[in-house]
Amino acid sequence: MKVVLGYSGGLDTSVIVPWLKENYNAEVICMAGDVGQQGGLEGLEAKAYATGASGFFGEDLRDEFVEDFVFPTLKIGAVYGRKYLLGTAMARPLLGKRQAEIALQIGADALSHGCTGKGNDQVRFELAYSAIAPGIKVIAPWREWDIRSREDALAYARARDIRLDGVDESKLYSRDENLWHISHEGGPLEDPGFEPEESMYLWTLAPELAPDRPEYLEIGFDGGVPVMLNGEVMGPVTLLATLNEIGSRHGIGRADIVENRLVGMKSRGVYETPGGTLLYGALKDLESITIDRQSEGLKDEMAQRWADMLYEGRWWTPEREALAAMANVLSKDVTGSVKLKLYKGSSCVAARTSPVSLYREDLASFGHAATYDHADATGFIRLFGLPIRAAAGLSASRAEGDKAVTKLLEEVLEASAL
Repeated sequence: MKVVLGYSGGLDTSVIVPWLKENYNAEVICMAGDVGQQGGLEGLEAKAYATGASGFFGEDLRDEFVEDFVFPTLKIGAVYGRKYLLGTAMARPLLGKRQAEIALQIGADALSHGCTGKGNDQVRFELAYSAIAPGIKVIAPWREWDIRSREDALAYARARDIRLDGVDESKLYSRDENLWHISHEGGPLEDPGFEPEESMYLWTLAPELAPDRPEYLEIGFDGGVPVMLNGEVMGPVTLLATLNEIGSRHGIGRADIVENRLVGMKSRGVYETPGGTLLYGALKDLESITIDRQSEGLKDEMAQRWADMLYEGRWWTPEREALAAMANVLSKDVTGSVKLKLYKGSSCVAARTSPVSLYREDLASFGHAATYDHADATGFIRLFGLPIRAAAGLSASRAEGDKAVTKLLEEVLEASAL
């Protein structure tokens, strides 16, 4: 049997390679994708072969990740659970797709991943497999083997003399990192009453240690897509990486979330998304002057649907294609620039401008405007308030009717008493 394993080089996937060979007599081909995690693909090929793999595919997916997954999610404004900017969820359909494509390319019999049976990622990967390679078997070791803890996995590796260079055996947290964010889960965070220690954060500086002087930056958008930073045109990867660096040194982008997992339980995660936080804030503000009220409301509704779709791994579906088409239409005029002021963990809008702005100072001004007659508001308010007046009239009629009935009953009681 030939199996393509989604490989990270961490403890779990390092152990899965020999486990697949022992339990399935498998030829294991590892696939690793660079979506901007620290170190990229460095050293992974040698590590995969050292654990028993017979093949390795290292894929640079950074450009595709930002252009085709991050920016469309940004454009529609999707946020899951009010605070989560979907960093892990965005990478999974891309990694799963490429893994499945490689499996088809080399004629593999099965696909495998290192996701646990409690998490969301098992669903995301396997739905991607279903969309790209529906006929290929899926092997999920965490749902089959007897390994139940990190300690068990370490013991399994040691018993087979598997070197775990680069694996921190004492780490407290489970982390996921890409160009958009880094997440922290597990360990002491499993107690929702535990305040994270400062040493846990790997990207962002503590807000109280951030510079004492604010920093201004200006982000330019074209059709809802960021294309410029401080007047300089930048490619997607460079722009996001630069914003991550700027936001991190000002302590921006931390989020402590108790979220509802797809499998039904609540879990806690702490996320650092500095560049993404800046982009979301800037884009939403630009929309305030470039999108009309009804379109803005529709976009917000679709953003929630996109967030659920992405969180649940339903990326490779007509639903996502339809939502993306709608986002493109609603964002076609979201063009302009927003100036942000960064200071001690916060980011606020200092200015916004657009060549297609719907904002008109002559209409918004409290002063006289030749194009607006204040007296016109009288008729508008009478029409706008018509349902309210009608309901009030009905209530008054009912009250009068109740009084008449009460009076009649009193007369009947008096007559019967005689």
